Amino acid sequence: MKLRQLSLNSVTAMALALAGCSVGPDYKEPALAVPAAWTEAQQKGVDTRPAELARWWAAFEDPTLDSLVDRAVRSNLDLRVAEARIREARASRAVVASGAWPTVDTSGSYTRSRSSENAFNIPSQGGGTGGGASGIKLERSLFNAGFDANWEIDVFGGVRRSVEAADAIIEATEYSRRDILVSLLGDVARNYIDLRGAQRRLALARANLKTQQDSLDLTRVRFDAGLASDLDVARAEAQLNTTASQVPTLESLMKQAAYSLDLLLGLSPGALWKELENEVAIPNLPAEVVVGLPSDLLRRRPDIRSAERQLAAATAQVGSAIADLFPRFSLIGTFGLQSISASDWFTGRSRYWSIGPTLSWPIFDAGRIRANIEIRNA
Repeated sequence: MKLRQLSLNSVTAMALALAGCSVGPDYKEPALAVPAAWTEAQQKGVDTRPAELARWWAAFEDPTLDSLVDRAVRSNLDLRVAEARIREARASRAVVASGAWPTVDTSGSYTRSRSSENAFNIPSQGGGTGGGASGIKLERSLFNAGFDANWEIDVFGGVRRSVEAADAIIEATEYSRRDILVSLLGDVARNYIDLRGAQRRLALARANLKTQQDSLDLTRVRFDAGLASDLDVARAEAQLNTTASQVPTLESLMKQAAYSLDLLLGLSPGALWKELENEVAIPNLPAEVVVGLPSDLLRRRPDIRSAERQLAAATAQVGSAIADLFPRFSLIGTFGLQSISASDWFTGRSRYWSIGPTLSWPIFDAGRIRANIEIRNA
């Protein structure tokens, strides 16, 4: 008994000692050679201080634009999908991390069974149901309840690499959401400014129409008085018709921008028209804009950050695949109560248990593991 205990303890201690190892490559963030200063900008006097872009649209100082942005962040459908993917990635990480912990299951059963008399070669006596002539009890009940525990020790770091990959995927998904957010806010601002620009151009076109109509009327009066030619009248009419033809196009551009804002805010087309139809001045940029360094653009762009995190996840998945080449160590234990009678089911004599380490090592899998490693490397 002491020898078996020593052997079990030795195997467990060895497995736990090896559990600090992790096979596969360690991820190193790519080093980018970027200049520390923008020489061209310094020569031209450009302000290269770090740009503050957390609320860049606020620089327009337009309350309507601020309101549209806030509503878009709350209700845009693409952004909601991205947020759901973040929740999915976090839940997947919990699933992967659970592999490092023991699992415990419980079960219980009750069975009533009867054995065949012919299985024991018992002479037929007739009328008996509970037992045979030889005293063999053919019918019995079995009460069973217990716990099963299994703990696969992460000796070669397969689970740790999977958790590392899951963490990187969460970060990549968060950056993907930011990428969608950047595009969303840019589209909201662009369509809003396009709308205000189309309104201003439409107002100018209508003002020009009135002026050109007055000019045409005056030209006709001059023609009737013999002071102008029919060419002057035709030229004034052509100019008026050219300006009039621009009005439907500008109205279409204005409504197209408004409908685009509806879709960006998750609304049906036309929902914002009453709010936006009145002409407002086009938002103006401040006199000075801080642009920052070109190298800062790489650090700010969420799509590049997402790609870098995806690379980190792929690197960790290589280690997880390599770990499948090595043996797996587990501790398995069982404890329960079993009896053919409910009266003594909870007594000490009904106990049963077993515990011990197990080892499994793939010998032949037709190249599946190595092919999976090649997939992860690619």
